[in-house]
Amino acid sequence: MLTDSDRGRHRLRRALGLLSPFFRRYGLRLTAGCLALITVDFIQLWIPRIIKSAVDSLQEGSASSESLLHHGGLILLLSIAVAALRFLWRYFILGFSRYLERDIRNSMVSHVITLDRTFFQKRPAGEIMALSSNDLASVQLACGMGLVAFTDAVVMTVAALAFMAYIHPGLTAIAMAPMPVLAVLTRFLAARLHHRFRRVQELFSHLTEFTRNCLASLRLIKAYTQERVQLERFDRLGRAYIRNNLKLAAIQGTLFPMSGFIGNMSLLLVLFFGGRLTIRETITAGDFVAFINYLFMLTWPMMALGWVANLFQRGVTSLERIRDLLEERPALRDPLHPVTLPVVRGQLRIRNLTFTYPGTREPALNEVSLEAGRGLLGIVGRTGSGKSTLCRLLARLYPIPDGTYYVDGIDVNRLSVDAVRRQIAYVPQNVILFSESIAQNIALGRPEASREEIESVARAAAIHEEIMAMEEGYDTRVGERGVRLSGGQRQRIALARALLTRRPILIIDDGLSAVDMETEYAIVHSLRSYLEGRTCIIVSHRVAPLSDADEIVILEAGRVAARGTHRRLLETNGFYAAIARHQAARRTADGA
Repeated sequence: MLTDSDRGRHRLRRALGLLSPFFRRYGLRLTAGCLALITVDFIQLWIPRIIKSAVDSLQEGSASSESLLHHGGLILLLSIAVAALRFLWRYFILGFSRYLERDIRNSMVSHVITLDRTFFQKRPAGEIMALSSNDLASVQLACGMGLVAFTDAVVMTVAALAFMAYIHPGLTAIAMAPMPVLAVLTRFLAARLHHRFRRVQELFSHLTEFTRNCLASLRLIKAYTQERVQLERFDRLGRAYIRNNLKLAAIQGTLFPMSGFIGNMSLLLVLFFGGRLTIRETITAGDFVAFINYLFMLTWPMMALGWVANLFQRGVTSLERIRDLLEERPALRDPLHPVTLPVVRGQLRIRNLTFTYPGTREPALNEVSLEAGRGLLGIVGRTGSGKSTLCRLLARLYPIPDGTYYVDGIDVNRLSVDAVRRQIAYVPQNVILFSESIAQNIALGRPEASREEIESVARAAAIHEEIMAMEEGYDTRVGERGVRLSGGQRQRIALARALLTRRPILIIDDGLSAVDMETEYAIVHSLRSYLEGRTCIIVSHRVAPLSDADEIVILEAGRVAARGTHRRLLETNGFYAAIARHQAARRTADGA
């Protein structure tokens, strides 16, 4: 069974394992900074020797103006050197911590974008934001000022003790007598610091995620007059965050004052026993003054010990959370030896596919088989029948069993994920737009596209005229997640974005649900000619726009219930015919 000490060492090894590549990368900078810091410490340690010499010469009556000026000038020169070297160690070591922060953040972002939907279903975006800000700041502080304080404390303590022991070993032992108390206290509080700080960081993640959700759903909150309810929830989270911060502060508040108190106890002992030694002339007055100076130099490391322990505990805790993120592996992985995908014909085949979402028991799709080639395949079905799930699997967003999904006759599990996705333009049900211009959103998949190409796909998506009617046209900024646009405009911009990629396979997952039936029919009809020679799969809750489809598949409870052309399904499938009649009646009523 692991003890707390074993767990602590294990955490430290994990943390250093994450940091070791960065220490190697910036080793020269770090070495230069540490050398400058150590040099500063030794210069500072030499100054009391100069003061001792001056005091002893004054006591002996051998001092002169020239000798005192010499001692003062030497101290001044050393002080200037200390100032210059302090600038260097701050530049190199704190600069290292900032480079470390940047590189870890880049590693986090580059890793997160490789993860699939399964990860984001269990780790909210607010937690990732907290990791890249609050936790990373703790790591930066530990590797910056924490490293400085630790190095300074070790060098200063060892060297100062050596100088003090040289003056009087017995007095040094007396001065160090209270130190074991500080060591025991630090060890006792370290585990509590780790636990409490981890809880504080977790609460900060919850608070960040809640704030992000509120800002993203502000219109919905106002529409349902839930402002007070959300404010109360935010207040509860804030109070929990404050309570745990206060508990953390209580631990820190115990450690820091105790460090200072123990340092002052050492000073009291030295004043009493050192004063008696000076009176008895066992040591000189210069020795006593130098000893006091060395003890003052030790006071900072003694007080900093608690601060450094706190910084390192916070840093290790945050590194654990960051490492947990970086150790996440995508459920979708490339094969060891991926097959090269030849020129894509757009032939898709699903064979006996059964799929269950992670964390659920009931399959979303059950023994589904279908084929899609060049042309238009329509998919209809009731809500929850598995239409969107099928589209996500076709777009390669979730892992699937071997032998169930083929692209041009090749099992997708033998192909790299990226190779499959590069052949598919996917328009999801929930459209995502960036807070940029319309042109930039359309050109997301092809940033080098010309304005003429952008306008061409916008016409195909029946959105060009509406864009030109806007004051800034294609340079109009759409706002956060496209808030300045209507639902239908957002969907058609997303469709234009997919068309611009010119990929051989287009999948539209009910991506035109917010436009009227006539517009949807016109768009689907134009896609027949625009996508000639390509594969197009359209999910729609309306049947009229799919009337020209080469084949229509009806999904029911995750199974293929029927398939055929529009005319054949009207004749043979009661569900399809009922939907068609109902929608035709609504269309007639709306027209009237």
